[in-house]
Amino acid sequence: MLKTQEPQLNYPKQEIKTSEKWWTILGVSIGIFIFSLDVYIVNLALPIMLESLHTTFGNSQWVVLSYLLAISIFVLSAAKLGDMWSKKKLYIIGMIVFTISSLLCGISPNIGFLIAFRAIQGIGAAFISGIGTAMIVEVFPVEKRGLGLGIRAGVFGLGMMLGPTIGGILISIGDWPLIFFINVPIGILGILIMAYFVPPSIVNSGKQQFDIMGTIVLTVMLTCFILGITLLEEQNYDLNIILSLLFLSIIALGFFVFVEMRTLNPILNLRMFKSLDLSLGLGLRFIGNLVIAGAIFILPFFFKLVKQYPTDKSGFLLAIPPIIIVLTAPMAGMLSDKFGSRIITLIGLILMAVGCLLISTFNTELTIINYMIAIIPYGLGIGMFQSPNNSAIMGAAPQDSLGIASGLLSLSRILGQTIGVPLVGALFSFVTLNNTQLTTNIDVTNAPIESLVLGTQITFEFIAILLLVSTVLAICLWWLEEKQVSTSKAYF
Repeated sequence: MLKTQEPQLNYPKQEIKTSEKWWTILGVSIGIFIFSLDVYIVNLALPIMLESLHTTFGNSQWVVLSYLLAISIFVLSAAKLGDMWSKKKLYIIGMIVFTISSLLCGISPNIGFLIAFRAIQGIGAAFISGIGTAMIVEVFPVEKRGLGLGIRAGVFGLGMMLGPTIGGILISIGDWPLIFFINVPIGILGILIMAYFVPPSIVNSGKQQFDIMGTIVLTVMLTCFILGITLLEEQNYDLNIILSLLFLSIIALGFFVFVEMRTLNPILNLRMFKSLDLSLGLGLRFIGNLVIAGAIFILPFFFKLVKQYPTDKSGFLLAIPPIIIVLTAPMAGMLSDKFGSRIITLIGLILMAVGCLLISTFNTELTIINYMIAIIPYGLGIGMFQSPNNSAIMGAAPQDSLGIASGLLSLSRILGQTIGVPLVGALFSFVTLNNTQLTTNIDVTNAPIESLVLGTQITFEFIAILLLVSTVLAICLWWLEEKQVSTSKAYF
């Protein structure tokens, strides 16, 4: 029942040599690597930036927020351009912008310049993130698409894994500017490989116009939504401002749908979402990244406040899932090529849920062995889920919309991560503080250990239930689709 009938895309006849496929993977992977590496390195360096630039904690957070907002706002625009022009040239432009802005970030004289240059860096990252997946799909045939996307997922996991380690080494050697300078030689190498060894991209022969009005409305919607969700994490912001931003995002969403349904060349063709594989795939990707972001947010608190592990030990334990992802993702991609993306995606979701259920048993008696028993299925699940899920989404996209599908992949990941942290964090705080039975307000970091343990357990039980419900829903929707197809065939 769950064997995927992969969509057969009508690719233009363009011979791609085997060597050119691997040069494309290498060129795209270099961009994806510095993109994923940068996120984790910068987060690690924030306390040092705060002290070095003589700024406040609130201002330092905008170093991350400006980057996140720029990616979110520009990723679909970059992806749409990829469907109109050469993806290769646009990817090179993204790499150039990212590399130059990395250099500028490293020489920033104050926090204001750093925030501005990080926003520019985010624009470059939007092109890298929004177009790279589409380039891989173009050069790999349908029967090998899972392998190509699996390698991409593994490279992203490698950046996650090495970020804290490389960041710590660079900061100890030459302070925080080095975390940006390291992108420059890697970026130049990626630009040269992309320019000289990667084959020309498939360019849509049909004339398309860029949807300026849709882009403006989309920008307003995403800015208000992500800014509102992000500010929920900050206790010193007025709730009325946050609610106003979220309300404006809802109004903008309605207007965006209205505009796109009446535009000849919309930035986002809403008819794409008639495909169950694309729509459900994006929904599952959103939930998967929500879970991943929430888990990464909660586990360090458990290690520090409950187990009182030193930072290096916590960092080692948190590096285990990315290592598993690096090893698993390419194999999962090959399995999806052989058995179909649906069954491998479901196995990944179930393994993630099992891992979260095991994590929900963590308490003060946790041992390294018990941690490994729980975290291995969790890491395997992420690795098994990501590349087949990406393959299903990209396989369901029309040939002339591969760029926008790649952008939707990136946007669903960003939105999942953006919502995951405040949602899971709010649940963790509510359960923890509600169990303290104290009349005075206290910070969650000062809660009793038994309350922290309960908060962790309930939070991961909720995450596991969310994954299981999503899995059951996916199975039901796929079953209904196949039943409908079978019924339709019976009439002919």
